[in-house]
Amino acid sequence: MSTEPETTENTGPGSTGPGTAEGEGGGPATEPAAGGEGEGGSDSPQLTEAQAELAAQKLERERIERRRAKRAEPIAAGTKLSGKAADLLAAVRAVEGGAKPPASAFADPEPAPRRPAPEPVRPARPPAVEPTAPPAPAPDTVDAVRRVLADGGAPENLASQAAAALGEGAGELLREDPWQLLRVTGVRPEQADGFARALLGPECAPDDERRGRAVTVWLLEQAALAGHTALELPALTAALGRQSVPDADAAVQSALAEGDVLAFQDALDEPGATPAKAAEGEDEDAEESRPVRVLVGLERYALAEESLADALARIVNSLAKEASPEWEPQGLSGSAAELVRAVAGHGLVLHTGGEAARAEPAALLTAARAQGLRAVAACHTPDGRDRFAALLPDDADGAGAEGAVVTLSGLLAGSEGPGRDAEGAFALDLLVLTDAPLLDVETAATVAESLPDGARLVLSGDPAVLWSAGPGRVFADLLAARVCPQIASRTPDPGPLGELVSGIGVGELNQVEAPGKEIVIVPVRDAGEAVHRTVQLVADSVPRAFGFAPGETVVITPGHGGAAGTRALNAALKERLNPGPGRFGGFDPGDLVVHSPAPGRSVPGRVVDADAEGLHLTCADGPVVVAKERVERSVRHGWALTAHQAVGGRWPAAVVVLPGDAAQSLSRPWVYTAFGRAERHLSVVHGVDQALPRAVAEVPAKPRTTRLPLLLRTQVPPAG
Repeated sequence: MSTEPETTENTGPGSTGPGTAEGEGGGPATEPAAGGEGEGGSDSPQLTEAQAELAAQKLERERIERRRAKRAEPIAAGTKLSGKAADLLAAVRAVEGGAKPPASAFADPEPAPRRPAPEPVRPARPPAVEPTAPPAPAPDTVDAVRRVLADGGAPENLASQAAAALGEGAGELLREDPWQLLRVTGVRPEQADGFARALLGPECAPDDERRGRAVTVWLLEQAALAGHTALELPALTAALGRQSVPDADAAVQSALAEGDVLAFQDALDEPGATPAKAAEGEDEDAEESRPVRVLVGLERYALAEESLADALARIVNSLAKEASPEWEPQGLSGSAAELVRAVAGHGLVLHTGGEAARAEPAALLTAARAQGLRAVAACHTPDGRDRFAALLPDDADGAGAEGAVVTLSGLLAGSEGPGRDAEGAFALDLLVLTDAPLLDVETAATVAESLPDGARLVLSGDPAVLWSAGPGRVFADLLAARVCPQIASRTPDPGPLGELVSGIGVGELNQVEAPGKEIVIVPVRDAGEAVHRTVQLVADSVPRAFGFAPGETVVITPGHGGAAGTRALNAALKERLNPGPGRFGGFDPGDLVVHSPAPGRSVPGRVVDADAEGLHLTCADGPVVVAKERVERSVRHGWALTAHQAVGGRWPAAVVVLPGDAAQSLSRPWVYTAFGRAERHLSVVHGVDQALPRAVAEVPAKPRTTRLPLLLRTQVPPAG
């Protein structure tokens, strides 16, 4: 709701009120108007026009004579003085008259009050409330969309989402092109087809050009949800055929002509050709004969990928290749020393390793800050930030790690870290970014574009974990492109859990000795038994054996749905651990939740209370208030998570649930990520028989179609 600004009347210094005029010396004139109620009032005789004119002239002559007489009078010296000058004049006259001058006349002036020194500018604390949601669409727009949805038989509760997705004029746009409803999250082509038939009647047809364009965009959006930044043209046309688009090529051409999508032709390397020769192109005939692939993608992801390639090329090329003596590692050896030497001479460096390998970028950060460089490490989650900060030594003044480790979201938002310079770049000389496999292409582009010329970027992470929730596979693409030094850590994760996870990373599910019950296998026959045993483990067995509270044990399962998905497990765990009516939108104080302030981000928390402002949570970064209208979309119960929600965090204990219906969804990265969330104890509720070792040995990560490696090879020479 908008309000008109209140009109205020200026009554401050330098203004005049209504009905006044400036008189001499800035004061208002106060002469009575002729014929007004002056001396004599209403009984005075009425003057003629000539008499009134003569009287006015007489008054003016008298005023002039008074001014002349005043100017002719002698001026008393010092009468116009004030302050210190008046005091000095009075003292002089007192001395001339034989009197004692005032004591204040020759006293030393009081010193002017000193201004307090300004407080040093410190980075703002992380925000204590959820970031402001995008502005809601205008009520008139929502009402117009609601009427169109009602006419087409679509659920009216989609009105707000449709208005937000389509913008101003959404109602008219939907009426003219009903398939634009596919831009609303969750709507499928068959649902949009039914809506179009209700609105268009006999005019609705499968070969409608509008339908082909809308389905093309929808397929590319679905591909982005699966991690692709673009699709090869044959894959896109095949998918259009499966959606009953009669002429897939014409649909793609129509979408290209309208600017809804972009097309690219990327030259491919011939078998056996080196990237350098492929990039040089020895002659035009050879260049024209090279195979190409045609890709089609949405503009936002295509431009983000090109911007990322440009920014990374600038980082690589803007730093001299010669290492400076100050960067020689002092007291470091092995992979940590290699990392420091690589960063000394290169703008971009990749570092790979497991959880124990985090000590190496921590040593790099410590060495850089000891040299006076502006160096910061950014982590994907608050938990990762705290674990990384614990690896840094404290200085003598106790401020060793203060401000050195931040969350990536806080760095980008400006609530953590050193802030930005006058040109909008991070005020940094070195940025160490951990959990690099979780970077999607848009976030990576924002980070790379924000680094100033001459700054160094280190991407560190475990390449075996699940990739980003958003489109792209930035870290894997950079490793494949080989355009910068790559330092592989030789520091293994310790103990039975480290041995188990390391084996999974290379495709082997080994039998590991666990004398301290670090690893326990719990076989189950069906999903119902899996839920029962999971609740028993979290509530009784693990706390009794290890002393962990239920909140220190995370439950990880492959999906949200199903008889043993997160919904079923969270309902069972809440009933056992924190029973209640769920009076705050299904939540009660004390419930463990996972808050998703943005797509791809999951922050564990706990419910504190609820009021008119929304649901109050306490998370690792402090209190968060989630508005009531956003609770359903951004807050879930958090005793049980998916592996994607859990990646980037670690818990003292983890219970991984593998019900029989989850066999088809298992892969090596999923198992590696889920098993690697445990620090001291792992329980596996096992109901998939041989599907588990088969997934570890034979099912790698699902491929993603991206353009980053080819874009980099055209701008950056191969490293080494």
